[in-house]
Amino acid sequence: MGDLHRPDRITLTGVTAYGHHGVLASEKQEGQEFSVDLVLEVDLSRAGASDDLRHTVNYAEVAADAVALLEGPSQDLIETVATQIADAVLTRPLVEAVEVTLHKPHAPVGVPFADVTVALRRERDVPVVIALGANLGADPADTLERAVERLRAVPGLRDVRVSPTVETDPVGGPEQPVYSNAVALARTSLAPWRLLGALHGIEAEFGRTREVRWGARTLDLDLIQVGTPGDSSEVVSDDPDLTLPHPRAHERGFVLAPWHALEETATLRVGDGVVPVADLLPAVSDQGVRGRG
Repeated sequence: MGDLHRPDRITLTGVTAYGHHGVLASEKQEGQEFSVDLVLEVDLSRAGASDDLRHTVNYAEVAADAVALLEGPSQDLIETVATQIADAVLTRPLVEAVEVTLHKPHAPVGVPFADVTVALRRERDVPVVIALGANLGADPADTLERAVERLRAVPGLRDVRVSPTVETDPVGGPEQPVYSNAVALARTSLAPWRLLGALHGIEAEFGRTREVRWGARTLDLDLIQVGTPGDSSEVVSDDPDLTLPHPRAHERGFVLAPWHALEETATLRVGDGVVPVADLLPAVSDQGVRGRG
């Protein structure tokens, strides 16, 4: 999947605030002016087409977060403050990477100078859960194996692990063959919408069409969960183009069973709570999910 374009960039320059960061007691007591430059790597194609603020990053909020950290509790090192700012920016789901340049122009260096800066770059790095399914073609299980290899080739997706394949009786839709299903776990720097686009691209390579809802398909790749439920990396979205976590994952045995086989401690958000996948399995035990062979 080498066709993912490079992300676009949003730049904020000279976000300034008064803080008390430094090793010396005088710095902590008297304070001084700091400023920060931010470069956010973001896919802006949806925003460019929709003119919708929800499809981009609100840079006023990003600037406010940076100011809050500059004005916040004293740190000895501006390296620490720069890292805090980068971490705060990366909690925004659309941001794939951020460059932070923190300026300390009044640092007590002891010689004439113009500025002291610390510059760093950090990439998004969150866990993702992807469900795979197929029931058309000569060997659907082989299709899943080849699809996993395509996942491993997606730029920005790494450490892909895959569950054992299971077979599942179709639920809903027209009469159709038995499904082969699996779950892949990985880590990604891609924003959820960019990752979903990559998954759709792989489906298209395998001849996937969407004429019939819940109909047979050559390959189905569903993005189940992005981030770790309950912490700052979790993405919760009610966007109709991508609802996260997947709204029906908690009631699908063909997702829960292979997922649990791969990761016994897995958890999933269900409504306002975070539930172990193991606790969800009894409710789907009658769905005809079985190991192959």
